[in-house]
Formats: sequence, C-alpha cells, structure tokens
Amino acid sequence: MGKLEEMSKKRIQSHKKFLAIKSKVYERFLEVEKAAFGKGKVPKKYKELIAVGISVVINCESCMQWHIEQAAKAGASQQEILEAVEIGIEMSGGPGTVSARFALDVMEGIFGK
Repeated sequence: MGKLEEMSKKRIQSHKKFLAIKSKVYERFLEVEKAAFGKGKVPKKYKELIAVGISVVINCESCMQWHIEQAAKAGASQQEILEAVEIGIEMSGGPGTVSARFALDVMEGIFGK
C-alpha cells in the first residue's frame, strides 16, 4: 500500500474511532467543517481550492490530499488545483515549495502524469 492509500485508510479509521468514542470536540469540528464547506455564496470548488493553498502553507500532507481530492470531485481541473498550490507557494515563500512537492504527487495520483 502506498503512502496516499495508507493516509486515506488511517483517516477513515481515525474518523470512525472518534465517532465511536463520541468525542464532543471532534463532533463540533465536523459541524464547523460542514458549515465552512457547505452551501453558500462561494461554490464548494473554490472553497476546496482555497483549502488546498492553505494546506500547502501549513505543510499538512493529509490536508493537501483530502482537499485536492475534494476539489477534483467538486469539478476543479488539474490546472486550477496547480494554481491553488502555486498560490500556497507564493504565500509561504521557499518552504511552500517543499510542501508543494507532496501536492504534486497527490495530483499525479488523481489525474495521472
């Protein structure tokens, strides 16, 4: 199993564990996530693209994987996702290029080479 598959598997397992133990904080986090990414004036695709850029800035690989996948599901093209990654690079300077390497791997897994 590759790194991306392992991360997805771990995310699902952890999600189930938090729900099983009835974590109030995790439940509230899910409510915040639902509110942030739910229907509003900004379409979901653009919300996910914003999250992709932020994920690069904070160097959260799991976040990058999740939000790139969600952006693609919401109709974002490979080029749109790349531009969101590039904005993350610009906003974080040099360290963003390190995070962006992982984002490129995720995009390759979704869209191919």
